[in-house]
Amino acid sequence: MKTLVFDIWADIGHFRKYYTTSSPLTFSFPPPPTIAGMLGAIIGSSKNQYLHDFSLEQMYLGVALLKPVKKFRWGINYINTKDNFWQPVYKKNHEARTQIRVEFLSNPAFRIYVHHKNPDIFQRLIDSIKRHYTYFTLSMGLSELIADFRWVGLYESRFQNIEKEDTINSVIPERYLTGQNLALESDRRYGKEQVPVQMTPDRVVEKYENVFFETDGKTLKLKPGVPEKIICLENGEKYCYF
Repeated sequence: MKTLVFDIWADIGHFRKYYTTSSPLTFSFPPPPTIAGMLGAIIGSSKNQYLHDFSLEQMYLGVALLKPVKKFRWGINYINTKDNFWQPVYKKNHEARTQIRVEFLSNPAFRIYVHHKNPDIFQRLIDSIKRHYTYFTLSMGLSELIADFRWVGLYESRFQNIEKEDTINSVIPERYLTGQNLALESDRRYGKEQVPVQMTPDRVVEKYENVFFETDGKTLKLKPGVPEKIICLENGEKYCYF
């Protein structure tokens, strides 16, 4: 099979954690439903269609960090936009705004690996990324955070068992880990986040999964004993798919 590889980056990113409300926090990388939205924006899938077009049942998806995870807080002013007019939101102390501290990613950059089982959708995605074309504006989580992307390549790929210690370029979903098969290295900083991985078109999350990653964007290593197959590209990169 073939795997499409492309990079996406922006000055600022935000992928809101589902359990935060008044002071939104961000995931360190885009979860699969967010990437589905990015892919949908590229080929023009509607808001009600992209979660179907790019469900995990129809594609093999991986994501790698290209830069260290750096986060900062920024005060955002919220105003009332109900009733078709703009009006400042007043507090009890009569301030003309409501300011919320929001966590953002600084200079986020990611590599996306995708193989789609639908030849028509896959070819549309390949053609659009190769031409640097998007149907809708591409953003890094929020519509105001405009993102850019570039073509990396279209590679022959295959499923592979871990038979010896192997280097993984992508983040690693927890189902790939059993016991001590994640090889810990002294020069690595490890992170773990629980992210939504399956969401219905009605925006109902059906499945969450813990995901491991290296916070500086370095590779990880897996030892034999991995219960799932990884995907190996002809250029030597390997990724664990969601």
